[in-house]
Amino acid sequence: MTNTTTDAAPVRVRFAPSPTGKLHVGGARTAIYNWAFARANGGTFILRIDDTDPTRSTEENTQVILRAMRWLGLDWDEGPEAGGDFGPYFQTERMDQYREAAERLVAEGKAYYCFCTPQELEAARKSAAERKDSFQGYQRTCRNIDPAEAQARVNAGEPYTIRIKVPEGRGDVVVRDAVHGNVTFNAKELDDFIIFRSDGTPTYNFATVVDDAAMGITHIIRGDDHLSNTPRQVMVYEALGAPTPTFAHISMILGSDGKKLSKRHGATSVEEYRDAGYLSDAFVNYLALLGWAPDGESTIISRERLSSEFSLDHVSKNPAIMDPKKLDHINAEYLHALSDQEFADQVLIPQLHAADLEPVGECTHDADWYDLLAAALKPRTTLSPEVVDQARFLYVPDEELAYDEKSVKKWLAKQGAHNALDAAEAALSALDDEQWTPQNIEAALDPIPQQLGMGKGKVFQPVRVACVGSAVSPGIGDTLALLGRSHTLARIAQAKELAA
Repeated sequence: MTNTTTDAAPVRVRFAPSPTGKLHVGGARTAIYNWAFARANGGTFILRIDDTDPTRSTEENTQVILRAMRWLGLDWDEGPEAGGDFGPYFQTERMDQYREAAERLVAEGKAYYCFCTPQELEAARKSAAERKDSFQGYQRTCRNIDPAEAQARVNAGEPYTIRIKVPEGRGDVVVRDAVHGNVTFNAKELDDFIIFRSDGTPTYNFATVVDDAAMGITHIIRGDDHLSNTPRQVMVYEALGAPTPTFAHISMILGSDGKKLSKRHGATSVEEYRDAGYLSDAFVNYLALLGWAPDGESTIISRERLSSEFSLDHVSKNPAIMDPKKLDHINAEYLHALSDQEFADQVLIPQLHAADLEPVGECTHDADWYDLLAAALKPRTTLSPEVVDQARFLYVPDEELAYDEKSVKKWLAKQGAHNALDAAEAALSALDDEQWTPQNIEAALDPIPQQLGMGKGKVFQPVRVACVGSAVSPGIGDTLALLGRSHTLARIAQAKELAA
């Protein structure tokens, strides 16, 4: 029997994380695929919190997940904070529904009470192994207990679980998977598995199906580590009389060594990548391409394109490899595509404020100043926090400027550096504050190499080291314009004491 979903039904998908920790990149990619599939098909994207693990599911972890989802820009149509007609959207608030569904299956003869103790179950497993039985699962000891007797034992307070009845003679379970094609499981290998534990809580394979059926989920897009759960879940759908969704089991994300992504490969949670300075759009773009490609060539995929072109038939069944260098490249592309004002507002100013850098110069640091700084730093930036170190020379008092030892040795301690600084000081002193622009600064410095009979590097690099503390900075005109006239002249005069 092949599982089926009514193709004409409006698409409804869900992302159902357990709030037991931070949102892993694998979970984030699953959320992205669900969101994109819903948007591309005019469907509904549901966020459900599967918080039935009482020892690890916390409100704090729930908020971590919600923050990660917001940062990713994955707006959900139903779920926490959004509401909806199929709530509640926390599993801990749906316990009555699970109990009602389980008891209905018992009443319909599709499930039964099991009174086997853990010790009895272990003894039965050992006996089956010793006999080398072809089937070594639950031996269905309680399956044929008279329902009236079973109910009497329950009423008397005897501990029990509830097991589903796998129909005798049930043929192979054929799972319709949009990524892997039809996947066949031998129903004879399925035992009558537990759907309700003795502590009164539902098992994952039962609760998730009850929820998905109640919420009208049409497609289940999740990691392929769940594929082995699917035949049991199909049994639950059939017992409930609910249509079985179309499944799409996506491959795992591996590290560069081909092993499961873990801390040894670097950051693994969404928040770690956010804090490292990746843009949300770039991160979503990169994760979307880990297993999906619209044309096999595009590297930059906008949200608009992702949400209009995403399809399951372009999802690869092969494992994806996390490539930090490619992620960095994509992030740099997104940064460089920002306008100077966008870069200043979204990246530069927030990073400088977070680093507690305050202006120390006569520059008022108005919007034009920040736009100039943005234009100077943007081409040199791969991750947002890099702007802090690149701009730090602008935020230290002149007398506290730290000089890079190698730069001093290479450029200031060399013969001719003092003459270069003298000439630069004289040329720049001729400019007043109103004339202090990148273009005028470069025009004032440009004749000096020829006048001194020196190469440009031997003139401009000593000036750069004098004003920045190192031999690396944006263009000399932008650098000095940002620093301001008085600080430039003060630092040149200060550096002459180090120059040969």
